[in-house]
Amino acid sequence: QVQLVESGGGLVQAGGSLRLSCAASGRSFSDYDMNWYRQAPGKEREFVARIKWRDGTTYYATSVKGRFTISRDNTKNTVYLQMNSLKPEDTAIYYCNLDLRPYGGYNYWGQGTQVTVSS
Repeated sequence: QVQLVESGGGLVQAGGSLRLSCAASGRSFSDYDMNWYRQAPGKEREFVARIKWRDGTTYYATSVKGRFTISRDNTKNTVYLQMNSLKPEDTAIYYCNLDLRPYGGYNYWGQGTQVTVSS
């Protein structure tokens, strides 16, 4: 059973930084991609960043490119999202995601962690 547990959210002033963590367990992840999504109040959930677990290739939404960095620690089965130069519009619940539907599996989500950026 795959489990994704996020941590690291909080309240920060505009221009500040936070680092989110996603601890993954329940299977080997080396063949898959891990994603971060976010959902702001009244808006749809949107893609933020992706990392290929095997080789560390990364992808970013245009809105966060240059400010956010996704990384992983293979020894800890943990994915990180370093968020710098935060803006009030980054305020959202951030979710870790593992989508195994292309491989005949499920689409897994963590419980989410709240990030609030004050102006």
